Order: sequence, then C-alpha cells, then structure tokens
Amino acid sequence: MNRFLSAVSRVLFAVPRAIARLWRRSLWSRVTVTTLALSIIVVGVLGFSLLSRVTSGLLGAKEQISVGEASAGLGEAQRILDAADTGPSTPSPARLVDSVVSALAARAGSPSTFDVLLLSSQPSSDAPERGTNLVAESSVPEALRLAVVQSQRQSWTYTEIQFLDGRVSPGLIVGAPLLVPTVGPYELYYLFPLTQEQLTLDLVRSSVIGTGILLVLLLAGVSWLVTRLVVNPVRAASQTAARLAEGHLSERMVVSGTDDLARLATSFNAMAASLARQIRQLEELSRVQQRFVSDVSHELRTPLTTIRMAADVVYDDRDLLDAPTSRAVELLQNQLDRFEELLVDLLEISRFDAGAAVLDAERIDIITLVERAIDAATPLAERSGMTIRLSSEATTCAVDCDPRRLHRIVRNLIENAIEHGDVRGVDVTVGSNDEAIAITVRDYGVGLRPGESALVFNRFWRADPARARTTGGTGLGLAISLEDARLHGGWLEAWGEPGKGACFRLTLPRDRRSGFDRSPLPLELGYELEAVATVQPVVADVPGERSASSPAATFVINSGDRT
Repeated sequence: MNRFLSAVSRVLFAVPRAIARLWRRSLWSRVTVTTLALSIIVVGVLGFSLLSRVTSGLLGAKEQISVGEASAGLGEAQRILDAADTGPSTPSPARLVDSVVSALAARAGSPSTFDVLLLSSQPSSDAPERGTNLVAESSVPEALRLAVVQSQRQSWTYTEIQFLDGRVSPGLIVGAPLLVPTVGPYELYYLFPLTQEQLTLDLVRSSVIGTGILLVLLLAGVSWLVTRLVVNPVRAASQTAARLAEGHLSERMVVSGTDDLARLATSFNAMAASLARQIRQLEELSRVQQRFVSDVSHELRTPLTTIRMAADVVYDDRDLLDAPTSRAVELLQNQLDRFEELLVDLLEISRFDAGAAVLDAERIDIITLVERAIDAATPLAERSGMTIRLSSEATTCAVDCDPRRLHRIVRNLIENAIEHGDVRGVDVTVGSNDEAIAITVRDYGVGLRPGESALVFNRFWRADPARARTTGGTGLGLAISLEDARLHGGWLEAWGEPGKGACFRLTLPRDRRSGFDRSPLPLELGYELEAVATVQPVVADVPGERSASSPAATFVINSGDRT
C-alpha cells in the first residue's frame, strides 16, 4: 500500500513538473495556450453580454405586453363588477367572482396565454377565491401581495408559477387591487408563463456556448498553425546552431521562399559561412603557432645542451676565476636553469595543444605524494621565512592518478603560494569523500583583485604586464597544472580576496571512470588561522603584484559541467 501511494505521489508531482518544463521550453505551447486562454475569456465576455442583452430584450417585451394585458383585464373586471352592482338584483358573491374569472379566462384564448387568480384581501372572511387551470394560490409571493395591498397600485414580479397537479414553470405575475361590491377588497393576479421565453433563452444559450467552443477551437488551431509556421524555422536555426557548436561547420538552414523567415535563414547561413571561414583560419593559425612552439622548443634543445655543457665546465672552475667573472658564471648558470625549465614547460604545453598528452595512471597514496611535494618546496619556503603546514582527516588516501603530473600540480600550487604569501606561511589540506579527493593550498598574502582569478591560469599571465619577470617561474606552471587536472577529469579552482590571500583547490575523482558532483573541501579556507595569527601580514613591495585594495574575487575553472 505504501509503495502504491508513493508511486501515485511521484506521478502527481511529476505531472506539474513536466507541464512547467514544457511551458518554459516550448514557445509553441506558450503561444497556443495563451491564445486559447485569451480566446476563452473574450468569447465568455461576449457570450455573457449577448445573453444578457437577449434576456433583457425578451423579458422587457414580455413585461410590457403582460402589464398592458393585466391593465386591460383589470378594467374589464371592474366594468363587470360595476354592471352587476347597478342591476335590478345583485348576484351572490360566489357567482360574481366566478363571472369575473370566467370573463377574464375567455380573454386568455386557447391555448391559454395566462392564468388568473382572484384572491380576497381579507383572509379571515368567507369571501370566495377563484383561479384558472388549477393554478395554486401559493404561486403569488407574500411580498407581492403585501405590495399590492399597501400601495393600492399595480405591481409585478418574476417567480415560479405552481399548479395543483405539481407542475412548475417560470412566470411573470402582475397584481392589482379590485373592489368587489357587497364582498369587499380583492386582489386580481395575472400569471403569465415564461415557458416559451425560457426555451428561446435555452436555445440562444446553447447556440452561444456551441459557437463559442467552436470559435475557441478554431482560434487555437489557427494560433497553433501560425506559431508552427514561425517556430519551425526558429527551431531549425537552433538545431543548426547546435550542430555548428558541435563542430559541424558545413551545417546550413534550408531557405524556402522570399519572406522574412527566408531572409533570416539566408542571413543565418551567411553568418555560419563567415564563422566557419574564420574558425578555419584561426585553427590554421593555431596549428602554425603550435607547430612553431614545438619546433622551436625541439630545435633549442641541441644548442642549449651544448651551452649547458660549456657552462658546467666553466662553473666547476669558477673558484679559479676573478670575482666579477665568477659572479657572471653563477648568473649564467641560474639563467640556463631557468631557460631549461621554460623549454621543458613549452614542450609540455605543445603536447597538450597537440592532444598528445598521455595519462599514466596508477593507484597511489595521495597524502604521501603531497608530503613529497612539500619536502621539495621546503628549501624555497625556508629561504622566504615561511612554514608549510599539512592537515588531513586520514593518514592514507588512495586514488587513481598519474603520480608525475599530480606531483607537478601540487608542487606548482605550493611554490605559487610561497611566492605570493607572507610570513604566516602556507596551509595544505587534504580531504576526501566516497567519490573524490581534494587538495587545497592556502596562502595569506596580498590576494587577488576582482577578475584576476579568471586570469591566473592563463599562459604567461602577470598582474602587471609591463613588469619584468624577475621572480617566479616560467609563467606556465598554473596553465600546465590546469591541463593536468583536466586530463585527470578533475577541477582546478582559484579564490582570492585582497589582503586575505588566495586559495587553490584541486579536486580529482577517486576512479577516473566515475564522475563526481561536489568537492570534499570548501574553496575558501584559512580564516581560522588568520583570526588567531599574531604576526601581521608582510606584503612585498613589488610593482604589479597582487594588490590588497579591492574587494573579493572568486573564479572557478573546471573540465566539465558542475551543479
């Protein structure tokens, strides 16, 4: 029973969601339903107005005729009573009332167009009361009788006419006072049935409703057809644009006719052709650039190797040289190291650009790998007067990855944090859940200005392009780290706030064959340490470095869709 109720509830909740999704996504449905709703409202208002006018017209005409007939009948009844009063002998009250009712009934014709009731205004007396065609005295409302007696004028109302045999019909009752000699005051009521008028109104109502429904359906069909004529080319354009976005640059819209939609299709095709041409040009330029970088990088290795060998010989004998020459040899050796590092990074970037990067994945302990990266960066941290702190909830954490590439990512993040941090050091945190592992590297330096988080992963990007590169690495470390993270199917994200430092978060799936939807660690870390720190931050006075004068900035770069 519970299973059945849960299934019913799922269906009941699924139907509104499906309707809402269709309403949001389908212009066709929105236009058709909106036209249908507006048509129903307009037809309903017009139908109600028409029925009101027809009803008022029918009842007004019937009321005018009925009141006139009742006035004439009242005069006839009074003439009969006056004639009987002036005769040689006065008839009995019963005969007198019967003669009046009979005379008035004869005026109704055959079939009868109205009924008559002659009622005494003194209910307690023995005065006779008469009516025609078994009409019931209860047909006359008490309010109408009271109005006739009190005003002594003709009055009327709409009500139901009741008969002694149980029949009931809508009708108009017109009453007036009548004085019967030797008997006393009476009330004469004409009861006009409205059966024919009711049939006419029913016919008009059914005709209006039927015509309205047909009109609404026709309008809905017309709107459906017109919307289809307009929406189909738009859908075709959307599908063609989606195919173009997928890389099918030869896709084009079908041009039919010479109307506005045809001109839209022609313009769209011209735009698509222009975009395809420019994309091909850019692809060719990109291939030329990638080939140039790759060729230059490879060609530089041979002369660099020769220069390195000669420099090593001179460097080994630097103690035999004078001081200026020895200093020059040391500078040459440092710049050669940097040149070799740049060349290696350029070759790695060229592999990513060419799609030749290969992932040699194996099962490793991520905490051990992070510890090795910290050990490699410790001499740099000591020269900068910083400490590197590692925190993890577990002592081991296994993951499928390429150890060389993952070690390079963590090392680049730590060295970047040391370069831009201050004496409060660097915090490295490792976290995990059932789907993924995460590593965050947090520094407490000058942070990132708004918009800079979107640029830190760009190749050769610096905060100040005019500043000479006298510190830091090759400018390709974070770009290579991003490509390595994407190769693993993971995310590499950056957060920064001026004056509060920056935080980089690497998130990788535990198993490359399965994805993940959230990271085990938050991106903004380290506020607790900063809140209790007793050492004030020291910001290097280097032009163009990250500034602490702007509000916070956060940017996320990843290799797939995220929720």
